[in-house]
Amino acid sequence: MQNNLAYSAYSQNQVGIESPQRLIEMLYEGILRFCARVKIAIKNEDIEQRVYFIKRTTAIFIELINNLDYEKGGDVAHYLSGLYTREIQLLSLANVENNEARIDEVINVTKGLLEAWRDVHNNENLG
Repeated sequence: MQNNLAYSAYSQNQVGIESPQRLIEMLYEGILRFCARVKIAIKNEDIEQRVYFIKRTTAIFIELINNLDYEKGGDVAHYLSGLYTREIQLLSLANVENNEARIDEVINVTKGLLEAWRDVHNNENLG
């Protein structure tokens, strides 16, 4: 049930999503927003909010893992599965250690993924 949390939240709140590609972009953007909220919670020593936003971020990564297409994606899908799993691990460590640096790692990776995703799909639209 929690695995569908991210998809449900975004699909219900975003009427008129034009494509599955846009949905993935929105999920990456959600990760970045939630990570920013985790960092605020860590600074404010707000354990409840920290845990809440780490769980939300983790749910998005789980949704991304569950929607990988290993037949079409091949090596890329396997790579992303490992990368997403690592990000979940970093989120868990950030929670246990109350460590902003772990969240920064997740943010940096997600920014890279978002940029690459946009580049690939912008190039598809041009060609």
